[in-house]
Amino acid sequence: MSRLKHIFSRRRSLSIPYALFLALFVVMPLVLIMIYAFQGEDGSFSLSNFERFIEQREAANTFIYSIGIALITTLLCIAIGYPAAYILARKTTSTARVVVMLFILPMWINVLVRTLATVALFDFLRLPLGEGALIFGMVYNFLPFMIYPIYNVLQKMDHSLIEAAEDLGATPRQVFTKVVFPLSMPGVVSGVMMVFMPTISTFAIAELLTMNNIKLFGTTIQENINNGMWHYGAALSFIMLLIIGITQLLSDSKGSSTNDGGVL
Repeated sequence: MSRLKHIFSRRRSLSIPYALFLALFVVMPLVLIMIYAFQGEDGSFSLSNFERFIEQREAANTFIYSIGIALITTLLCIAIGYPAAYILARKTTSTARVVVMLFILPMWINVLVRTLATVALFDFLRLPLGEGALIFGMVYNFLPFMIYPIYNVLQKMDHSLIEAAEDLGATPRQVFTKVVFPLSMPGVVSGVMMVFMPTISTFAIAELLTMNNIKLFGTTIQENINNGMWHYGAALSFIMLLIIGITQLLSDSKGSSTNDGGVL
């Protein structure tokens, strides 16, 4: 008994480096963001940073515009990624793995290199850089994050449910709308989370594909931090954290209701 306790205690000790890493590089930065966000220039507690965000039209408009770009990017990724994942899930395992690997391969390249390649492509085709190029670059960079979660869920789906629906006389359209699509919602929600939030907070893609003519919310945060306005930049980052937390809670409740409610 004492020997087993010794073994388990040793295994628990293996988690100490991970706990230290999380404390130093995850928890501490989040705590610092909260402290700076609710501090004034004199170091006292203040809500002036959030009042400044509400009063400044430029920051608020950039935030709303970023949400719009994120929505368009997410919808395009769903429109392209869901059919691709659905087709891949119906293919043989070996073929699907090869195609999925082709989708994932670009992710092995740094996002800045991929974006610079997109800029070179637009220059080669003599296409102007701007909002269209920005949306194209966003979809190109984040599409694999939409395809893979949906494909993973569809691949693991219990096909006996589809067979049961067909035996009960359901048409192919009814099978998809009543069985396949509801069961694939966890993958869709995961894909939306992995595309929507990074699109709002990114800044490098927007700077390169619009020649810094279009700013997203991430660019605003970066500019304030670089200019030494730590408190205001932390407040903007805290707003992003709130949005991420609320979105995560909504996605969790959506996923649980989908799983609990069945497919019909």
